[in-house]
Order: sequence, then C-alpha cells, then structure tokens
Amino acid sequence: MAAIHSKNTKPEMMVRRYLWRHGFRFRLNYSRLPGKPDIVLRKYRTCIFVNGCFWHGHNIVYENGTIQSSSCCRIPVTNKAFWVNKINRNHERDHEVMIKLAHMGWHTITVWECELRPKQRDNTLNSLVYTLNDIFLNDMRTPSYDFGHNDEVMLVAEDDGKGNYTSG
Repeated sequence: MAAIHSKNTKPEMMVRRYLWRHGFRFRLNYSRLPGKPDIVLRKYRTCIFVNGCFWHGHNIVYENGTIQSSSCCRIPVTNKAFWVNKINRNHERDHEVMIKLAHMGWHTITVWECELRPKQRDNTLNSLVYTLNDIFLNDMRTPSYDFGHNDEVMLVAEDDGKGNYTSG
C-alpha cells in the first residue's frame, strides 16, 4: 500500500485538466477543509473528491451484513476481513467529511474512477461543469426587480453589504 499515491492520480489529472480548459480555477488538496478535498473551487464553495472505486467502496453491496464485490469494486479473496474493514472505514469517513463540509456551507461532488472510463468520460465531465454552473447561479443570485406599469424599476430586495437581502 505504500506505493499507492493519493495525489496526482490519473483520474484526478483528467478532471483537473478538463476544469482548467473550461475556465475553472481551483486549489489542490486544500488542508484547511476537512478531508483535504482533491479539488476546491472557492468561488463556487465546492469541493470535488476524485475517488478510486476500490478504496472508497463504490457501489458496494451489503449481503448478510458483509460487503460483496460490485462491478467496479472487487474485494480481494485473501485477507478479506481486513479489506472489508478498511473499505468500511473509508466509506464512513467520506460520509462524515461530506456532512462536516455541508455544515460549513460547502457543496461536495464525488467523481468516481469508473465514471472516467472512455465511454462515460465526456458525459461525466460535461455534467460536472453543468453542476458547477448550476451551483454558481443558485448561490450567487442577484436581487429580483419588479417592473411596474410605468416601466419604473422598483427594488424588491436590497443588499445589506454582507450578501444578505432584505425586502425594501
């Protein structure tokens, strides 16, 4: 396991290059946030985790209280109890980190290794960009205006300077 690297993996590099080409600027492995997310887009208050299917238990199947192999996550036959325990711990830790980030007001997106295979790669990366744009538009909403009969603009909400809008 010492040879397994957590930074600059091939799937992570694919996502980073795609985001950079599409104008997104980000920080890598931001240690100030729980879980040290792989990619952090501060402008969008979004963390992106690029997870390996095996290490993080993607599509794990529980049967009779134990984990069974799935299409992209195969549990080794040797020392099975160790691997099941390890994947369970990773899965639980990922869930706890996402809850902490949500309480801090951050959005989280998980991109799985199997979603970056050639047949699915374009759809996955396009949906990632769509999701980021949707988050930006929903979080950075401008105040709404009401156009009256005389074409006068009447302010419906006012900004108090802190990003909070009050009715005026």
